[in-house]
Amino acid sequence: MNLKKELGEKIKRVRKQRNLTQETLAEMVDISPRSLSNIELGVSFVKAETLEKILDSLNISTEELFANNHIKSNHELIREIDKMINATQNNTKLLEKIYKIIKCIIDDV
Repeated sequence: MNLKKELGEKIKRVRKQRNLTQETLAEMVDISPRSLSNIELGVSFVKAETLEKILDSLNISTEELFANNHIKSNHELIREIDKMINATQNNTKLLEKIYKIIKCIIDDV
């Protein structure tokens, strides 16, 4: 993955975690929503000054944005999901909710 795209995806992920729309973040950073969209899509590379404003607006450090310690292999993710599901095996209602959520996600893909 190229740097522009990876950085854009990370900005988008944090923006969504903060429940901000592109329009809201763009306004906070004083850029157009289209410019933010291009940054998030990896079409445009963010200027240093704009990146500083984005970091401030999202309340995140440069280190947090560029950290890759959250990335896990598919095998690790499957193992962790399996552990979580097995821990709930005696709770039928919770298992049904998990099933519905997973089904919705997979059906949506």
